[in-house]
Amino acid sequence: MKKLLLASVLALSGSAFAGGGSMMPASNTIAGIVANDPNFSTLLAAVQAAGLTDTLNGPGPFTVFAPTNAAFAKIPKADLDALLNDPEQLKAVLLYHVVSGKVTAAQVMNMSSATTVNGADVSVSTSGGKVMIDGATVTKANVMASNGVIHVIDTVLMP
Repeated sequence: MKKLLLASVLALSGSAFAGGGSMMPASNTIAGIVANDPNFSTLLAAVQAAGLTDTLNGPGPFTVFAPTNAAFAKIPKADLDALLNDPEQLKAVLLYHVVSGKVTAAQVMNMSSATTVNGADVSVSTSGGKVMIDGATVTKANVMASNGVIHVIDTVLMP
């Protein structure tokens, strides 16, 4: 059912990566890395539904705290469906995962908070060698892109 929902979202939103004169993103941009990693298929659908593909394919630099499919699976289905069908709320949630500039893991570990592109702050903490962004754990850090860096997280951040 979830795959059907995602297919519907992709079909309804129109793929930003094909047709309509759009070009495939360079595989080394944040958008390209997300598009080419099957662990980010839900994030990709959300980015497309919110109209943020061009932004994450742009010059940046950006730091993206990228939730995996497993992170999205923690959201109750009805809530996720509602979010995916509300482009403005979806955009606000996704921009809560983005910080301006290229912030590496070493820099993140020295921060207590960061201001996201949506204007709200996320808390940053370390515990037992793990970095936490709000309630999410960074599971993979420093995935370098030509327009920034991705830090993979295990929970979707909610503003």
